[in-house]
Amino acid sequence: MSFSNNNTAKTNETPASTGVLVITYYWPPAGGPGVQRWLKFVTYFKEFGIEPIVYIPENPHYPLIDEFLLNEVPEGIEIIKQPIKEPYGFAKVFSKSKTNKVSSGIITNKKQSIIEKIMLWVRGNFFIPDARIGWVKPSVAYLQKYISEKNIDVIITTGPPHSLHLIGMSLKEKTNVKWLADFRDPWTTIHYHKSLRLSKSSQKKHKQLEYEVLNKADRIVVTSSNTKKEFSEITKTPIEVITNGFETSEEIQSNLDTKFSVVHIGSLLSNRNPEILWKVLSKICKENENFKKDLQIKLVGIVGEEILESIQNYNLKNNCEVIGYVSHTEAIQLQKNAQILLMVEMDTPETKAIIPGKLFEYLAAKRPIIALGPEGSDVASIVSETKSGYYFHYSEEEKLRKQILSYYEEYIQGQLIVNSQNISKYSRRELTKNMSKLIKNLST
Repeated sequence: MSFSNNNTAKTNETPASTGVLVITYYWPPAGGPGVQRWLKFVTYFKEFGIEPIVYIPENPHYPLIDEFLLNEVPEGIEIIKQPIKEPYGFAKVFSKSKTNKVSSGIITNKKQSIIEKIMLWVRGNFFIPDARIGWVKPSVAYLQKYISEKNIDVIITTGPPHSLHLIGMSLKEKTNVKWLADFRDPWTTIHYHKSLRLSKSSQKKHKQLEYEVLNKADRIVVTSSNTKKEFSEITKTPIEVITNGFETSEEIQSNLDTKFSVVHIGSLLSNRNPEILWKVLSKICKENENFKKDLQIKLVGIVGEEILESIQNYNLKNNCEVIGYVSHTEAIQLQKNAQILLMVEMDTPETKAIIPGKLFEYLAAKRPIIALGPEGSDVASIVSETKSGYYFHYSEEEKLRKQILSYYEEYIQGQLIVNSQNISKYSRRELTKNMSKLIKNLST
């Protein structure tokens, strides 16, 4: 997209901007981590010669709402919308809470009701690749005409929901505009995929769509090295790793908790129950009365019932505060105030490629991190590289115990700090710079 007059161009003239159409489902006032990535890319794009137009649904079903994020949408950005038909409105007639869980990807194989089982089966087999599939055809029809009237150099689709990649694939075929597919999470290997009660034909359809998207896109961007390795076995399309990141929040100052606080930000669901941690904390409480008095577990976000049951079973209920969902600004404040930041992932091979967006905000908070997850995780590499804390496998109970005691001793002495390194490359601005280079190279 060029805004310069070629007849009067001068050698010192500002380079022409590259026009980009960003197709995303999650956008303010949507809450949760899915909205942050492209909200921040769009915020910094113009600084690097990218002129973004954002396409979003007009009437989306967002399971989490954060009105404060509307204040972070940059002025002057063109945003276009079209209506979307989603099945979740109808499903709410049967169960609003269960509908929100399914639409958020909150799926557990334990204690599923008949309604949950039916909803998952319908979701998995009638809406492929996901419940936003109904937005594909009307979006293609609208955007094909829109693109013909605008100077769009690159189309970008970001998923999940991965149905948005089908919009990009169809627009590329119809308009021949360059297409970049951004994967915030894997597709058929994401941890909840096996829980969708897919038939063999549905599984085959998912695989086929994944293959087509990966092989028809001009560029693929993923958020982890493990996902790049996985996709490289399916396609020869160039793949770049551009992780999620953090926003510098100098206006939010640290006010450290007086208690020895172990703080988890974000959903902590039953399938990520860190029993090894509750066990270790419970043992230390029995051995050390002062530790028991000082310990405060803060859970910020949605918390699964089995998590709460485990905390009670390990006699930690009086040490635990469940805060629930808070705004993004409040979450950053809680991170900066924490004595220790906790990150928990399931102990399965499928989660090795998952790097929660909050990890990078943890880095920016500059508080010690304790992370639990599977061997070979990308999270372990980042925690180690940045010297921001320690990563433990679920079998390393004694190592976890010693580290918590070490942190507690530093807390008692008023010396619990972390000297992290090499975190600037994970700033949103630096990541946008990398994404902008990729887009410009693609458009030429």
